[in-house]
Amino acid sequence: MTSSSDSDLFRQKIQSARRITVLTGAGISTESGISDYRSKGGLWDKFQPVTIQEFIEDEAMRKEYWRRKKEMYAQIKDALPNAGHLALAKLEERGHLTGLITQNIDGLHRRAGSTKMIELHGTNREVICLSCEKIDSFDTVYGRLLEGDEAPLCMDCGGLLKPNTISFGQALNPDHLNQAINWARDCDLFIAVGSTLIVEPAASLPAIARRSGACLAIINQTDTPFSKTADFNFSVKIGEFLKNLID
Repeated sequence: MTSSSDSDLFRQKIQSARRITVLTGAGISTESGISDYRSKGGLWDKFQPVTIQEFIEDEAMRKEYWRRKKEMYAQIKDALPNAGHLALAKLEERGHLTGLITQNIDGLHRRAGSTKMIELHGTNREVICLSCEKIDSFDTVYGRLLEGDEAPLCMDCGGLLKPNTISFGQALNPDHLNQAINWARDCDLFIAVGSTLIVEPAASLPAIARRSGACLAIINQTDTPFSKTADFNFSVKIGEFLKNLID
């Protein structure tokens, strides 16, 4: 349970902080109807991930990858930001936010109005050609998938199209990762929201913030490796909690 006194102290901390960095994971989007794919029974529990090497070299694996992405996009394409996404966008509007780092690929922070942000694992709302590097909306291939195109190719150069997300075996964008590390180092309050904090390199960001002297707050419905040592730890319904804090 979360006491009102803890919430009040945390609200005061948010109000007094000059540089807030936020990290979000899948837990912030479940209230928008998007599955936590790493939870028990989720996508990663049911299927072996397709690596970037398999995607490029094996047509059967490429088709399987697209089949899963088509299923995922059907869930996220009409999803709307919930109170948690909107509250964090409001935090940015008020000038308290150094930056928002998300592990999510659903695009909901952007739809909520967040601009000072990094989508660390990319976005499932775009596709990229691995040859000419042209980026388009996922909608440009979604119709083709529904019509039976099992592994769409680039209409411009014929290269392999891929959702603009980071696949297993694929390196993160180094500029994005460096910016995320800098935001963690430079903040005086680091808030981790809806993340299990076990997937690297995002899982190391709270520790980087703590070593730099930042206050650490965890908002998640299950325990994380940092739950016992964080300055604030809240096991709550995320959207309502953030809305009440920031409003």
